[in-house]
Amino acid sequence: MAEVEVGIVSTFFARPVVAGIDLTAPIKVGDKLHIEGHTTDLELVVESMQIHNADVQEGKAGDSIGIKVPDRVRRGDKVYKVTD
Repeated sequence: MAEVEVGIVSTFFARPVVAGIDLTAPIKVGDKLHIEGHTTDLELVVESMQIHNADVQEGKAGDSIGIKVPDRVRRGDKVYKVTD
């Protein structure tokens, strides 16, 4: 499976478990992401995303989005979109 870098983690919120991501490429709900960093390595499917507390179906380069994540991520972790 190929991976394309789509952004970087800018913020992490413990409750709810949400990552703030600054996008460098577009993603949409349903995309499979891989978040990787010094101590982070997790994969997830985007079930929902928000921009300024409003639900959106996709984010484009330059947007700052929030997505729920299954575990802790750290500022500076790289976000990749997994493609078949």
